[in-house]
Amino acid sequence: MSRAVLFDTETTGLDPLTGDRVIEFAGIELLNDLPTDRFLHLLIHPERDIPPEASRIHGMTLVDLEGAPKFAAVAQQIIDFFGDAPLIAHNAPFDFGFLDAEFSRAGLPKLDRSRMIDSLALAKERFPGMPNSLDALCRRFDIDLSARTTHNALLDCKLLAEVYVELTGGRQRGLELADDDQGSIPVAHYVATGTRTPRPITLSEDALAAHAAFVGKMKEPVWNS
Repeated sequence: MSRAVLFDTETTGLDPLTGDRVIEFAGIELLNDLPTDRFLHLLIHPERDIPPEASRIHGMTLVDLEGAPKFAAVAQQIIDFFGDAPLIAHNAPFDFGFLDAEFSRAGLPKLDRSRMIDSLALAKERFPGMPNSLDALCRRFDIDLSARTTHNALLDCKLLAEVYVELTGGRQRGLELADDDQGSIPVAHYVATGTRTPRPITLSEDALAAHAAFVGKMKEPVWNS
């Protein structure tokens, strides 16, 4: 099975080169692009202040991180969780840049850019000229956003995992045909793993009748063979 890791960070600001730091890390394991129950979630003390404008985004202040480990103390946990898997993030260069800066401070190598998969770039390719923030994509794919009152790395990962499945056509994997209880109507259903719930797709009597009428107008339709 193909393993990847989807991850997100929250930070004190926008630029690691001017001293902004990571304050939260979350990663979720994917197998064949579907989330498993393995994840890593860390709160991290930034060793500096958190500006009010950043707190308004993620809801965290320095008080919330009292007693949290410094990045150097958890860096190896992140590296071990990543393994050698491809790494997926939304606006991935931002998160890669922050982790690279933190790894460098800890005397560790930077992430190999060949491992980067940017879900924002995938979304822009699929939906050019449209809003492609995580919120916008969740609304487009009808993914529940009710719990997202602030940016939270673990929640954002869970939402992005749902979005990524949609962006990569993951719902089509395992598509099979099965009969309904009457044994007569074909039902396409998604055979899922993990926490995803199968969603049977059934045809109404009106839809079947309309299809039959449409086919009836054709000359020697293959559906009647």
